[in-house]
Amino acid sequence: MTRFTVLVAAPRSRSAVRDTALRAASEVASRAGVASAPDVIDLAELGPDLLAESSEAVDAALETVRRSDVLLVASPQAHGTYTGLLKVFLDRLPELGLGHTVAVPLAVVDDLRNSHGIEEDLRILLADLGAWVAEPGLILADDETGRPDSVVRAWADVAAPGLRRAVSVAA
Repeated sequence: MTRFTVLVAAPRSRSAVRDTALRAASEVASRAGVASAPDVIDLAELGPDLLAESSEAVDAALETVRRSDVLLVASPQAHGTYTGLLKVFLDRLPELGLGHTVAVPLAVVDDLRNSHGIEEDLRILLADLGAWVAEPGLILADDETGRPDSVVRAWADVAAPGLRRAVSVAA
């Protein structure tokens, strides 16, 4: 069974980014033949524990991410790139800690004209940790998060075949 995790790096828990990420995960999983429901890690819920020297909740979240076959990473754009929450969390993984993982980047941006930086930054971050990064990632404008269905479905149609191949190779 494929282990699928959605990692949400929005500064507020239960955000529109989280809702969009769950929608995207559902769409791409159904098209790629991933039957398992994803684990969800909302970094905002871990709050100050992310900076603590040790935390059972953070350790459990890291273990879930390390065990994931597919990891959908969702971040709003912050100062032109992904959030500090995501960086602080992923810095706790060991070198090549995502070495067996297929990563799917998802970014929510204020303006689509300025979106390429975050996608590239997410790809580099995830690849540096050893993940195979799926093509294409999903970039949504902030105002699309309230009604993401048509964009998410179109993206999932394009992304699912590559994801399906990557998951079958990794299995």
